Amino acid sequence: MVIDFHIHAFNPKIAERAIQTLEKCSGIQPLTRGLIEQTVQRMDEWGIDRSVMLPIATKPSQQVIINDWAAHQDGGRIISFGSVHPDADDAIDELWRIKELGLHGVKLHPDYQGFMINDSRLDGLLDEIERADLPVVFHAGFDVVSPDLIHCPPRLALEMIKRHRGLKVVLAHLGGNDMWDEVYDVLAGIDGEVYFDTAFTGWKCPEEMLTKMIGRHGAERILFASDLPWDSPDRIKQKILGLKISDDAKEKILGQNAVRLLGL
Repeated sequence: MVIDFHIHAFNPKIAERAIQTLEKCSGIQPLTRGLIEQTVQRMDEWGIDRSVMLPIATKPSQQVIINDWAAHQDGGRIISFGSVHPDADDAIDELWRIKELGLHGVKLHPDYQGFMINDSRLDGLLDEIERADLPVVFHAGFDVVSPDLIHCPPRLALEMIKRHRGLKVVLAHLGGNDMWDEVYDVLAGIDGEVYFDTAFTGWKCPEEMLTKMIGRHGAERILFASDLPWDSPDRIKQKILGLKISDDAKEKILGQNAVRLLGL
């Protein structure tokens, strides 16, 4: 089974507006217009069995609406995570509602939600995510919405991880978008349930670096991911298949690790 651990889609009521805004900000031509139906169609074209959808509550007021919609998309080809906003007064209550809804994890985005990854004000929320036994995906490294301030650089991510050793952490974009040398030096090989996903590495991360990262961090903690609609699952899948690593390692990365982490 091939599982893309990092995609984005939106409620049809806001999808086109969201895509236009992000397209203008990033300068990237999206591969879908953010709709679930289009996403599944492209998954069929590219040989992707299931995809993990990662919504982001960019405002405290969005939590409930986003998570209700995500819950309705969950099942079949789509594996839905939920999102909470750290500034919401009811963030912890909403976290437990995510658990009750049967969503499979939590997405937090330091740049969109305005926090540094090592901010101690997140400690209570992260402790509760650990108690809920849910994985949490963080955007890591550079993001176009905050080009002058990296909210989740490797060294600060390390501080957070050391405070939350039992947390199931997924650092997107191979541990830090556009910061792979530092990720390799600071985070690769760290103990614990710390995963890197491959989102948005299709046309940016050199194959040599991807191979080195897998070698140091371990194939069992690398998750195949694309960041669809902003990068192509097929391009990243073909890159992984072309690496000079074992077939067993490729199978783990492309799906087995996600099955184990999510308890599928």
